[in-house]
Amino acid sequence: MLINSSADMALPADSPADSSADSSADLSPDHPDHWAHHRCPAMRSRLSPWLTPLMYFLGRKVVLPAYFSHIEVIGQENIPRKGPVILAPTHQSYWDSLLIGLIGKRSGRYLRFMVTADECLGVQGWFIKRLGGFPVHVRKPSIKTLRHGIQLLQAKEMLVIYPEGNIFRDRINPLKPGLARIALRAEQSHPHLNTKIVPISLEYSDQYPRWRGTVTVRIGTPMLVSHYKAGACKEQSQKLTTDLQTELMALASH
Repeated sequence: MLINSSADMALPADSPADSSADSSADLSPDHPDHWAHHRCPAMRSRLSPWLTPLMYFLGRKVVLPAYFSHIEVIGQENIPRKGPVILAPTHQSYWDSLLIGLIGKRSGRYLRFMVTADECLGVQGWFIKRLGGFPVHVRKPSIKTLRHGIQLLQAKEMLVIYPEGNIFRDRINPLKPGLARIALRAEQSHPHLNTKIVPISLEYSDQYPRWRGTVTVRIGTPMLVSHYKAGACKEQSQKLTTDLQTELMALASH
């Protein structure tokens, strides 16, 4: 299962999170995003009761051990076992999502991935939709999709968003603002939601992960979104994004 999440989105600072507007509604049938939106609408994302445990088992017990000679996870105790959580990993390879699924399962939880709309097509899309994934249109994000991410946090699920927005193999790139905005909107919707963001650094023995190579996953201390609620949303979103980048860079420097 190859999943590439993206945080390259814009949730307007003056738009309420529960707005009924859907920015993809005005897409014509000839627009490249039109059919991706209708084939994999955000609100249809779910966890299949039979496919999800099967795929997590195969990834954890068969695929990852067969490919990597050693997987080291440092800080597994930092993954909350309950409550609304956003996992915020660095993004260096398509293997990242399988590894993030591994640490999620070790904490007794299944994950919900925000993915690019193009990945929700075809056979891969069939699997993604049944494994809790839902699409975001990077070029023209739908309010409906962003609201779905907020609703998942309100339901106290564990959401995965790659804050860099794409794969970068050489270094940590500047983070996109979408993750912080979704987290703050969710937290502001309930006074005691207690949303946490967990920074995660993935380090492979090779820039392009090779067969029988090794990988180290470092999990940082959860960041409390409630600490960023006071003040203007835009400024607090920028501060949260900056602090998350600092945490990721500190993890990656070990």
